[in-house]
Amino acid sequence: MLYGSIIVRRITQFGVPAICAGIVAVIVVITISLQISYRYAVTPTATVESFPIGVDPRNKTITEQIIIDEFYRDYLAANDFQSHSWWSRVTATLQTHTAFQQLASAVSRIIVIWPGERTEQATENIGDVLRWNTAQRAEFTTLMSGNKLSFVQGFVAPGQYVTHRNATPKDIASQLQTTFKESVTDRYTAEIERVIPLADTLTIASLIEREASDFENMREISGVIWNRLFIDMKLQLDASLQYAKAENPYEPDWWPAVRPADKFIDSDFNTYQNTGLPPEPIANPSVESIVAALNPTVTSCLFYFHSRTQEYYCSETYKEHVSKLREVYGQSD
Repeated sequence: MLYGSIIVRRITQFGVPAICAGIVAVIVVITISLQISYRYAVTPTATVESFPIGVDPRNKTITEQIIIDEFYRDYLAANDFQSHSWWSRVTATLQTHTAFQQLASAVSRIIVIWPGERTEQATENIGDVLRWNTAQRAEFTTLMSGNKLSFVQGFVAPGQYVTHRNATPKDIASQLQTTFKESVTDRYTAEIERVIPLADTLTIASLIEREASDFENMREISGVIWNRLFIDMKLQLDASLQYAKAENPYEPDWWPAVRPADKFIDSDFNTYQNTGLPPEPIANPSVESIVAALNPTVTSCLFYFHSRTQEYYCSETYKEHVSKLREVYGQSD
C-alpha cells in the first residue's frame, strides 16, 4: 500500500508537469508554425522587375551581373519561406491534419507546395488538405497541365497558400496560375525569351532545384550545367535519374534513391544516356532557381558533388573529381 502511494505521488510530482509541459510545447510549435504560414503566405507581387540574365547560349558565354545580389535581396529573399525551412517543414507535415487546420481557421486552409516537388506530389497534398475526391484531383491535374507548353511539371508555383476550405480545383489552379504569372512570366520578357526559351529555363531550374542547397549553390551548379551544355557533354545528373526511375508505376517513392544500374534506364529523362536537356522540367522550381538558371556563376568546373554535410566540391577534370571523391568519401563512383 505504501509502495503504491509512493508511485502515485511520483507520478503526480513528475508525470503531470511533464505532460503539461509537452502539451504547452506542442501548442507553441503549432502556434509559431501557423504565424509563419500566414506571414509567408503567397501574396500578389506589387512590383514586377524583369529577370536579370547573364548567360548567352548562342555565344556560349557567361557574364556575371552586378545587380544579381541586389535583385535577390530586393525581390526574392524577403519572400523566401525556405529561410524558415524548419517551421515550413512542420507546417508541411501538419497541413493534412484537420485539427491543425482548424486551429488556423474554421473557414480557411493552409497549403504548402515545396520547391522541387512534382505536380503529382502537390496534387496529393492539396487534395488531402481540401478533402478532394479522385475526380477533383484529376481535374486539378488537367487544369495545371493546360499551360502554354503543356508541361506536367514546372508551372506549379511553390509557396505557402491560404485558401478557403471549400476551394475547388478551378479555384486553386487559378490561384497558382496567377502566382506563376506574376512571379515568373511577367518577369520573363520577350528579350529574355529570344536568348533562352522559357521551356529551357524551367527545365534547367528544375534540375538545379533538385541538386542544389541554397541560392549561391544554385548559381554554382547552374554554371556547371551550362558549361556542360556549351560543349555538348552529357549532364549526368542524378535528379533526372530519380525522375525517370519514379516513372515506373511500381516505384513507391517520388524521388527514389539512385543506384549505379539506374544510369542505364531507358528514358528521355536519363541525362547519363542522352545529351542535352530533358524534354521538360522534372519538378516545380522556385523563382530562386529560375534566376540561378539565368545567372550562373562563372566557373571552369565541369564536375561537382556534395558531401554528407552539404559542402560543395567542384572540379575542372574528371581526374580531379575522382580525387576529391576519394578524399571526402574514401571512394568514387
